[in-house]
Amino acid sequence: MAKRPVHPPAPRHPVDVGARPRGPLCEGDLVQLIDARSNKNTITLKQDGVFHSHRGQLAHNEMIGNHEGIIINSDRAVSYQVLRPALDDYVLSMPRGAAVVYPKDAARIVGLADIGEGSRVLEAGVGSGALTCSLLRSAGTSGSVVSIERREEFAEIAVENICRWFGGFPNSWNLHIADLPEWEPTVGQFDSVVLDMLAPWECIGVVEQALRPGGALVVYVATTTQLSRVVETIRVRNKWTEPRAEESLLRTWHLDGLSVRPDHKMNGHTGFLVTARLMNGPSLDRKRRPAPGAYGEDYHGPGGVHETQ
Repeated sequence: MAKRPVHPPAPRHPVDVGARPRGPLCEGDLVQLIDARSNKNTITLKQDGVFHSHRGQLAHNEMIGNHEGIIINSDRAVSYQVLRPALDDYVLSMPRGAAVVYPKDAARIVGLADIGEGSRVLEAGVGSGALTCSLLRSAGTSGSVVSIERREEFAEIAVENICRWFGGFPNSWNLHIADLPEWEPTVGQFDSVVLDMLAPWECIGVVEQALRPGGALVVYVATTTQLSRVVETIRVRNKWTEPRAEESLLRTWHLDGLSVRPDHKMNGHTGFLVTARLMNGPSLDRKRRPAPGAYGEDYHGPGGVHETQ
Protein backbone atom coordinates (compact mmCIF):
# COMPACT_ATOMS: atom_id res chain seq x y z
CA MET A 1 0.00 0.00 0.00
CA ALA A 2 1.43 3.36 -1.03
CA LYS A 3 2.24 5.81 1.79
CA ARG A 4 -0.09 8.80 1.83
CA PRO A 5 1.83 12.09 1.46
CA VAL A 6 1.43 14.51 4.38
CA HIS A 7 2.39 17.50 2.21
CA PRO A 8 1.18 18.52 -1.25
CA PRO A 9 3.79 20.10 -3.57
CA ALA A 10 4.99 23.40 -2.10
CA PRO A 11 3.87 26.64 -3.81
CA ARG A 12 6.53 28.31 -5.95
CA HIS A 13 5.09 31.82 -6.40
CA PRO A 14 7.32 34.73 -5.21
CA VAL A 15 6.87 35.77 -1.56
CA ASP A 16 8.55 38.07 0.95
CA VAL A 17 10.18 36.52 4.01
CA GLY A 18 7.92 38.52 6.33
CA ALA A 19 6.04 37.67 9.50
CA ARG A 20 4.81 34.15 10.13
CA PRO A 21 1.08 33.39 9.65
CA ARG A 22 -1.28 34.42 12.44
CA GLY A 23 -4.99 34.07 13.09
CA PRO A 24 -7.27 31.15 12.18
CA LEU A 25 -5.76 28.13 10.46
CA CYS A 26 -6.21 28.12 6.67
CA GLU A 27 -5.86 25.61 3.86
CA GLY A 28 -2.17 25.35 2.98
CA ASP A 29 -0.95 26.14 6.52
CA LEU A 30 1.65 23.93 8.17
CA VAL A 31 0.44 22.51 11.48
CA GLN A 32 2.00 20.21 14.01
CA LEU A 33 0.00 17.54 15.78
CA ILE A 34 1.39 16.70 19.23
CA ASP A 35 0.05 13.79 21.30
CA ALA A 36 0.26 13.20 25.06
CA ARG A 37 3.67 11.54 24.68
CA SER A 38 5.05 14.60 22.81
CA ASN A 39 5.19 12.69 19.51
CA LYS A 40 4.96 15.21 16.67
CA ASN A 41 3.56 15.00 13.15
CA THR A 42 3.85 17.96 10.76
CA ILE A 43 1.22 18.18 8.00
CA THR A 44 -0.13 20.69 5.48
CA LEU A 45 -3.84 21.44 5.84
CA LYS A 46 -6.05 20.67 2.86
CA GLN A 47 -9.79 21.09 2.47
CA ASP A 48 -11.47 17.70 3.05
CA GLY A 49 -8.06 16.18 3.77
CA VAL A 50 -7.53 13.42 6.35
CA PHE A 51 -4.46 12.63 8.47
CA HIS A 52 -4.00 8.87 8.89
CA SER A 53 -1.91 7.12 11.52
CA HIS A 54 -2.00 3.91 13.57
CA ARG A 55 -3.71 6.01 16.26
CA GLY A 56 -6.66 6.92 14.08
CA GLN A 57 -7.78 9.53 11.58
CA LEU A 58 -8.07 13.31 11.88
CA ALA A 59 -10.14 15.42 9.48
CA HIS A 60 -8.35 18.58 8.33
CA ASN A 61 -11.70 20.40 8.27
CA GLU A 62 -11.82 20.18 12.08
CA MET A 63 -8.72 22.39 12.20
CA ILE A 64 -9.34 24.78 9.28
CA GLY A 65 -11.02 27.95 10.54
CA ASN A 66 -9.97 27.40 14.17
CA HIS A 67 -7.14 29.16 15.97
CA GLU A 68 -4.05 27.15 16.80
CA GLY A 69 -3.72 25.89 20.36
CA ILE A 70 -6.84 23.70 20.21
CA ILE A 71 -7.14 20.01 21.08
CA ILE A 72 -8.83 17.62 18.67
CA ASN A 73 -9.50 13.89 18.90
CA SER A 74 -8.96 11.15 16.35
CA ASP A 75 -11.66 8.57 15.59
CA ARG A 76 -9.85 6.33 18.10
CA ALA A 77 -10.22 8.97 20.86
CA VAL A 78 -6.51 9.95 20.81
CA SER A 79 -6.08 13.65 21.64
CA TYR A 80 -3.71 15.97 19.78
CA GLN A 81 -2.63 19.55 20.36
CA VAL A 82 -2.71 21.61 17.15
CA LEU A 83 -0.05 24.31 16.70
CA ARG A 84 1.80 25.96 13.85
CA PRO A 85 5.36 24.56 14.02
CA ALA A 86 8.32 26.68 15.06
CA LEU A 87 11.27 26.63 12.67
CA ASP A 88 13.15 24.30 15.04
CA ASP A 89 10.32 21.77 14.81
CA TYR A 90 9.96 22.09 11.05
CA VAL A 91 13.67 21.57 10.40
CA LEU A 92 13.70 18.30 12.32
CA SER A 93 10.63 17.00 10.48
CA MET A 94 11.40 18.15 6.91
CA PRO A 95 12.20 15.64 4.14
CA ARG A 96 15.95 15.21 3.80
CA GLY A 97 18.46 14.65 1.07
CA ALA A 98 21.63 15.68 2.87
CA ALA A 99 21.71 15.81 6.67
CA VAL A 100 20.26 19.01 8.10
CA VAL A 101 22.15 21.60 10.13
CA TYR A 102 20.61 21.26 13.59
CA PRO A 103 18.83 24.28 15.08
CA LYS A 104 21.47 24.59 17.81
CA ASP A 105 24.14 25.10 15.14
CA ALA A 106 21.99 27.26 12.85
CA ALA A 107 21.31 29.72 15.67
CA ARG A 108 25.02 29.92 16.47
CA ILE A 109 25.94 30.42 12.80
CA VAL A 110 23.54 33.37 12.50
CA GLY A 111 25.19 34.99 15.53
CA LEU A 112 28.79 34.26 14.54
CA ALA A 113 28.23 35.51 10.98
CA ASP A 114 26.54 38.66 12.36
CA ILE A 115 23.52 38.22 10.07
CA GLY A 116 20.66 40.66 10.54
CA GLU A 117 18.11 42.68 8.57
CA GLY A 118 19.70 43.80 5.30
CA SER A 119 22.68 41.41 5.39
CA ARG A 120 24.04 40.04 2.12
CA VAL A 121 24.86 36.37 2.67
CA LEU A 122 26.59 33.75 0.53
CA GLU A 123 25.88 30.13 1.44
CA ALA A 124 27.71 27.22 -0.16
CA GLY A 125 26.23 23.78 0.43
CA VAL A 126 22.44 24.05 0.66
CA GLY A 127 21.80 20.44 1.62
CA SER A 128 18.13 20.06 2.58
CA GLY A 129 17.57 23.79 3.13
CA ALA A 130 17.43 23.84 6.95
CA LEU A 131 20.18 26.43 7.45
CA THR A 132 18.93 28.45 4.46
CA CYS A 133 15.59 29.01 6.22
CA SER A 134 17.41 30.56 9.20
CA LEU A 135 19.64 32.70 6.97
CA LEU A 136 16.70 34.01 4.95
CA ARG A 137 14.64 34.86 8.01
CA SER A 138 17.58 36.62 9.69
CA ALA A 139 18.54 38.65 6.58
CA GLY A 140 14.93 39.79 6.25
CA THR A 141 13.11 41.42 3.37
CA SER A 142 15.85 44.00 2.76
CA GLY A 143 18.68 41.45 2.78
CA SER A 144 19.59 38.66 0.37
CA VAL A 145 20.90 35.11 0.44
CA VAL A 146 22.74 33.54 -2.49
CA SER A 147 23.04 29.76 -2.21
CA ILE A 148 25.43 27.57 -4.19
CA GLU A 149 24.73 23.83 -4.45
CA ARG A 150 26.62 21.45 -6.71
CA ARG A 151 24.10 18.57 -6.57
CA GLU A 152 20.83 19.18 -8.36
CA GLU A 153 18.92 16.50 -6.42
CA PHE A 154 19.80 18.20 -3.11
CA ALA A 155 18.83 21.60 -4.52
CA GLU A 156 15.38 20.32 -5.53
CA ILE A 157 14.71 18.97 -2.02
CA ALA A 158 15.91 22.26 -0.51
CA VAL A 159 13.65 24.33 -2.79
CA GLU A 160 10.64 22.22 -1.81
CA ASN A 161 11.40 22.52 1.93
CA ILE A 162 12.09 26.26 1.81
CA CYS A 163 9.06 27.08 -0.33
CA ARG A 164 6.84 25.04 2.00
CA TRP A 165 8.11 26.94 5.05
CA PHE A 166 7.75 30.43 3.55
CA GLY A 167 4.64 29.67 1.51
CA GLY A 168 6.39 30.32 -1.81
CA PHE A 169 9.80 31.07 -3.33
CA PRO A 170 11.47 33.86 -1.28
CA ASN A 171 12.15 37.06 -3.25
CA SER A 172 15.41 37.52 -1.35
CA TRP A 173 16.83 34.11 -2.32
CA ASN A 174 18.92 33.16 -5.34
CA LEU A 175 19.92 29.54 -5.90
CA HIS A 176 22.70 28.50 -8.28
CA ILE A 177 23.58 24.93 -9.29
CA ALA A 178 27.35 25.32 -9.47
CA ASP A 179 30.67 24.46 -7.88
CA LEU A 180 31.85 27.31 -5.66
CA PRO A 181 35.57 27.21 -6.69
CA GLU A 182 34.46 27.79 -10.30
CA TRP A 183 31.94 30.52 -9.45
CA GLU A 184 32.90 34.16 -10.04
CA PRO A 185 31.30 36.56 -7.54
CA THR A 186 31.54 40.34 -7.60
CA VAL A 187 34.39 41.64 -5.41
CA GLY A 188 33.11 42.57 -1.94
CA GLN A 189 29.56 41.47 -2.79
CA PHE A 190 28.74 39.84 0.56
CA ASP A 191 28.77 40.71 4.25
CA SER A 192 28.91 37.08 5.42
CA VAL A 193 29.84 33.71 3.93
CA VAL A 194 28.77 30.33 5.31
CA LEU A 195 30.41 27.14 4.02
CA ASP A 196 28.94 23.69 4.66
CA MET A 197 30.82 21.29 2.40
CA LEU A 198 33.30 18.43 2.30
CA ALA A 199 36.45 20.43 1.40
CA PRO A 200 35.90 24.10 2.34
CA TRP A 201 39.65 24.87 2.22
CA GLU A 202 39.45 24.65 -1.57
CA CYS A 203 37.08 27.66 -1.60
CA ILE A 204 38.93 30.15 0.62
CA GLY A 205 40.30 32.05 -2.40
CA VAL A 206 36.82 32.57 -3.86
CA VAL A 207 35.53 33.62 -0.44
CA GLU A 208 38.24 36.28 -0.17
CA GLN A 209 37.01 37.75 -3.44
CA ALA A 210 33.32 37.59 -2.52
CA LEU A 211 33.55 38.95 1.03
CA ARG A 212 33.89 42.63 1.92
CA PRO A 213 36.74 43.64 4.28
CA GLY A 214 35.62 42.96 7.84
CA GLY A 215 33.05 40.41 6.66
CA ALA A 216 32.63 37.15 8.54
CA LEU A 217 33.32 33.61 7.35
CA VAL A 218 31.71 30.68 9.17
CA VAL A 219 32.66 27.13 8.17
CA TYR A 220 30.71 24.07 9.32
CA VAL A 221 32.72 20.82 9.29
CA ALA A 222 32.09 17.45 10.88
CA THR A 223 35.54 15.97 11.63
CA THR A 224 38.75 17.07 13.33
CA THR A 225 40.69 16.35 10.12
CA GLN A 226 38.55 18.85 8.21
CA LEU A 227 38.75 21.27 11.12
CA SER A 228 42.55 21.29 11.18
CA ARG A 229 42.86 21.58 7.39
CA VAL A 230 40.53 24.56 7.02
CA VAL A 231 42.05 26.44 9.99
CA GLU A 232 45.61 26.01 8.73
CA THR A 233 44.57 27.06 5.21
CA ILE A 234 43.06 30.26 6.59
CA ARG A 235 46.20 30.97 8.62
CA VAL A 236 48.75 30.56 5.83
CA ARG A 237 46.86 32.92 3.50
CA ASN A 238 47.67 35.81 5.87
CA LYS A 239 44.44 37.68 5.08
CA TRP A 240 42.26 36.73 8.03
CA THR A 241 41.90 37.26 11.73
CA GLU A 242 42.97 34.30 13.85
CA PRO A 243 40.36 31.56 13.21
CA ARG A 244 38.34 30.32 16.16
CA ALA A 245 36.76 26.89 16.43
CA GLU A 246 33.90 25.74 18.65
CA GLU A 247 31.08 23.22 18.95
CA SER A 248 27.74 23.44 20.75
CA LEU A 249 26.17 20.73 22.89
CA LEU A 250 22.48 20.87 23.79
CA ARG A 251 21.06 19.02 26.79
CA THR A 252 17.44 19.11 27.91
CA TRP A 253 16.32 18.55 31.50
CA HIS A 254 13.74 16.33 33.16
CA LEU A 255 11.44 18.36 35.42
CA ASP A 256 8.91 16.53 37.59
CA GLY A 257 8.30 17.95 41.07
CA LEU A 258 11.45 17.40 43.13
CA SER A 259 12.94 15.23 40.40
CA VAL A 260 15.08 17.78 38.57
CA ARG A 261 17.93 16.24 36.58
CA PRO A 262 19.48 16.18 33.10
CA ASP A 263 17.72 14.04 30.53
CA HIS A 264 19.40 10.77 29.60
CA LYS A 265 19.93 11.89 26.00
CA MET A 266 21.25 15.07 24.42
CA ASN A 267 22.20 16.62 21.10
CA GLY A 268 25.95 16.18 21.30
CA HIS A 269 28.53 16.67 18.58
CA THR A 270 27.05 17.47 15.19
CA GLY A 271 29.81 19.65 13.77
CA PHE A 272 32.53 22.22 14.39
CA LEU A 273 32.10 25.91 13.61
CA VAL A 274 35.17 27.83 12.42
CA THR A 275 34.96 31.62 12.37
CA ALA A 276 37.32 34.26 10.92
CA ARG A 277 36.98 37.78 9.52
CA LEU A 278 38.58 39.12 6.36
CA MET A 279 41.26 41.79 6.74
CA ASN A 280 41.71 44.77 4.41
CA GLY A 281 45.36 43.85 3.88
CA PRO A 282 47.80 41.48 5.60
CA SER A 283 46.76 39.98 8.92
CA LEU A 284 48.55 40.57 12.21
CA ASP A 285 51.73 38.53 12.72
CA ARG A 286 50.66 36.51 15.71
CA LYS A 287 53.09 35.24 18.28
CA ARG A 288 51.92 31.89 19.55
CA ARG A 289 53.82 28.88 20.83
CA PRO A 290 52.60 25.73 19.05
CA ALA A 291 52.20 22.52 20.99
CA PRO A 292 55.21 20.15 20.83
CA GLY A 293 55.11 18.21 17.58
CA ALA A 294 52.18 20.22 16.19
CA TYR A 295 54.02 20.87 12.92
CA GLY A 296 56.51 18.01 12.95
CA GLU A 297 57.32 15.36 10.34
CA ASP A 298 53.89 13.78 10.63
CA TYR A 299 52.09 17.03 9.75
CA HIS A 300 51.20 17.27 6.05
CA GLY A 301 48.86 20.27 6.11
CA PRO A 302 49.26 23.85 4.83
CA GLY A 303 52.46 25.56 5.92
CA GLY A 304 54.16 22.34 7.05
CA VAL A 305 57.69 21.23 6.31
CA HIS A 306 56.52 18.87 3.55
CA GLU A 307 54.76 21.69 1.68
CA THR A 308 57.90 23.85 1.54
CA GLN A 309 60.19 21.10 0.28
